[in-house]
Amino acid sequence: MSERVAGVGDVPEGTLVRFEFQGTHIAIGNVGGSFYAVDDACTHMGCPLSDRPLDGTTALCHCHGSQFDVTNGEVVNGPARRPVQTFAVEVSGDDLLVEAPASD
Repeated sequence: MSERVAGVGDVPEGTLVRFEFQGTHIAIGNVGGSFYAVDDACTHMGCPLSDRPLDGTTALCHCHGSQFDVTNGEVVNGPARRPVQTFAVEVSGDDLLVEAPASD
């Protein structure tokens, strides 16, 4: 089930903004009007990825320089080796709805 996390206007184009979602922090990015959500913790040392500009679809961790593609969570450049978790984002009017990943 999807949950409203933010409004479309809360995430300007080219940014990655932190929000709380189901007891954790996620970062929602706006890439040319398409929205993507990832876990807001670098898989290398847990530093936040949010509140920094995106470089295209790439989020940069300010702690050690790891880079992640926000469209799929994959590592673009280390030292991180594991991808960040992604979350489906749906735009409904002016709302950004995020869906929790299915639990195993």
